[in-house]
Amino acid sequence: MTTALEEARPSSQSLPNFEQLGLSEPVRRAVADAGYTVPTPIQLAAIPLTLHGRDVIGLAQTGTGKTAAFTLPLIDRLLGGPKRTRALILTPTRELCQQVDESVRKYGRYAGLSSVSVYGGSPMDPQQRALRSGVDVIVATPGRLIDHVERQNVDLSELEILVLDEADRMLDMGFAPQLNRIVREIPSYRQTLLFSATMPPEVEVLARKYMRRPHVVEVSRRHAPAVTVKHAVYPVPREKKTRLLVELLRSPEMDSVLVFTRMKVGADRVVRNLVHEGIEAEALHADKTQAQRERALERFKSGELRVLVATDIAQRGLDISGISHVINFDVPQQPEDYVHRIGRTGRAAQTGDAFTFMSPDEIGTVRLIERVIGTQIDRVSVPGFDFGTVAEE
Repeated sequence: MTTALEEARPSSQSLPNFEQLGLSEPVRRAVADAGYTVPTPIQLAAIPLTLHGRDVIGLAQTGTGKTAAFTLPLIDRLLGGPKRTRALILTPTRELCQQVDESVRKYGRYAGLSSVSVYGGSPMDPQQRALRSGVDVIVATPGRLIDHVERQNVDLSELEILVLDEADRMLDMGFAPQLNRIVREIPSYRQTLLFSATMPPEVEVLARKYMRRPHVVEVSRRHAPAVTVKHAVYPVPREKKTRLLVELLRSPEMDSVLVFTRMKVGADRVVRNLVHEGIEAEALHADKTQAQRERALERFKSGELRVLVATDIAQRGLDISGISHVINFDVPQQPEDYVHRIGRTGRAAQTGDAFTFMSPDEIGTVRLIERVIGTQIDRVSVPGFDFGTVAEE
């Protein structure tokens, strides 16, 4: 399973390499094992600051290498230290928690560090045993970590580094009280790293509250989609969306397709309709059990499953290489959600396509997205499906 530096690999030999960033030999060796030689812009900016102990706010879209931007220097700073819990990485979802922990293990393979992922929807006992045995790095979702704190399974009193990954998403999900509770358990003299795709006022308040003179690193315009993604809008009546999806999926170019719906019931309906048409698909949303979600993700990542239909639970934090197409079956309500959704394709220096099905009642939402991202998205007319351009005039 690929979880890599997520990310674009510039070809220019004149760009800095990981050794020039100041990373130690064990970390560089793990990076080399993963096949990466050139840091991405967020890594170039954030790694040296983190290595020097600075608090850092990293603003970057998904697919830019932000996970490695904090895991690599974090591992480096923990080298040779005492065996106790010294770093905590908080993430909004269990899927992201698992993936970040996997990155810590991969890039820390020569560092002699231990880590554990702690999230809800899985048994407490194995997590409890790992925490009580002592680990260097904890990767956790806020709610489950508090469960362990209350059971006295974990000691955060000597924590040195706190990472808040996808801070905007955590606040969107209502985790502010849990974050406040966790911060009360850890030393105030820690180093704090905050990574976020956007910087709304709520995140700015969080940064002022938790951080000391943070250095802000922003590698691209906050609402700019990845340049490796080609966008298109398909005008289509709502009742014809399923038929259009089936027609598009007949193309041999669509070898790995992530379809987004607005609601869980919609995801299930799309899957039923696709299966009825002989197209294998599975749904990913919050009503699925953890085992069902992990199975669907593994099948999709391995290529066994060609079509995954998801709600916005999957819009961030899923590091899946090789997604050829993202299809917005429903137009996302928020422009930022559009950017996060389509960021699932066009990763690791590959190109990708993002198609959005726009019914007449969704025209205004598409126009808002276009204003925010600063560009008009091409319209694609499919004979027999296009409701006509008159509705947009």
